[in-house]
Amino acid sequence: MASHRKPRPGGTTAAGLRTPALATAALTSMAVFSQTAEAVPRTDHHTPSLEEVEKKVDDLYRQAESATEKYDAAKERTGKQRGRVDALRNDVARRTARLNKAREELGSFAAAQYRTGAAAPDTATFLLADDPQDYFDQTQLMNRLTSREKSAVDAYIGDQAATMKKRREAAASLQTLTDSQHDLQTAKATVQKKLASARELLSQLTVQEKARLAAIERERQQEAARKAAELAKQQAQQQAASSSSSSTQSGSGSTGTGSAGSTASSSYDTKAEKAIAFARAQIGKPYVWGATGPDSYDCSGLTQAAWRAAGVTLPRTTYEQVDTGTTVSLANARPGDLIFFYDDISHVGVYIGDGMMIHAPKPGAYVREESIYYGGESIIHSVVRPG
Repeated sequence: MASHRKPRPGGTTAAGLRTPALATAALTSMAVFSQTAEAVPRTDHHTPSLEEVEKKVDDLYRQAESATEKYDAAKERTGKQRGRVDALRNDVARRTARLNKAREELGSFAAAQYRTGAAAPDTATFLLADDPQDYFDQTQLMNRLTSREKSAVDAYIGDQAATMKKRREAAASLQTLTDSQHDLQTAKATVQKKLASARELLSQLTVQEKARLAAIERERQQEAARKAAELAKQQAQQQAASSSSSSTQSGSGSTGTGSAGSTASSSYDTKAEKAIAFARAQIGKPYVWGATGPDSYDCSGLTQAAWRAAGVTLPRTTYEQVDTGTTVSLANARPGDLIFFYDDISHVGVYIGDGMMIHAPKPGAYVREESIYYGGESIIHSVVRPG
């Protein structure tokens, strides 16, 4: 699955955004979680805090989402491969029918030659052989055939070679399809396993512990909102400075590509408005892994559908979408841009301005409007402007 992903350097991305380091510290587990396959085995008497439990659950959901993107890629590849196999099989069937017809015609030539004594008795065997090339290359036999018969023989030999080649291609494509289906099932099983583990962890919490987790989440959302407000202020200041600079250049009679740039910007804004309007209309619909609408979505399924509504075709997965368009800095993000998260680029949302986005967050959640800092600043990977 990783063959289609471009390697990403650690540290700071091209867009000037930080990428998180992979977690290395193993979480100890309290006895109530010891039966969960995904929980870390208990090695001492330390009881994990609710923050640690929340982190473990969030990590499981993120792993499930990452597996979902791999599932999406395998599903798309399987669909394409199945179409290729079907096309090759149909082609082989057509070629085989044409071969059978040509074989019958050659047989009639051989029968006629035999009746008139124009050919040796075994000429018919030569003409009806599975691999007649060795026979038809013999000058003595070819000299006995009429021009029409020679044309039929040449056509038959060419069709037979092409048909055998297509049969080999079909067999190879079928094997590739089988491999893709295996990848699909593996990715599906991984998603289900991660989700089951997260649900198991949550099911063991008491009512009081769940209430505390909800409070922790509210605190995190408040911090995310504060960071979003800071970004909105920064972007507003930058836009004001840019507008002032443009006005100064216009007043001094400066000429150049400003008009063309303004037209391109206006065109993008129009498309972005359509994409955002579509995404906003999906708010409240459930996240379902592998879903592309209209009743449910996963993260990349939502962004793909939103930009499709604006007339722009995006690839299916986050791994491909991140390479479709122009990478910009977070400070220069504009409504409609795609915000990618995590070092493995496993999540994406549609930026709507003021530090906010619309996204399909994770399994068990619903499409919603949320701060791009919902999981902290460090998880933001990059910003891409489709086009």
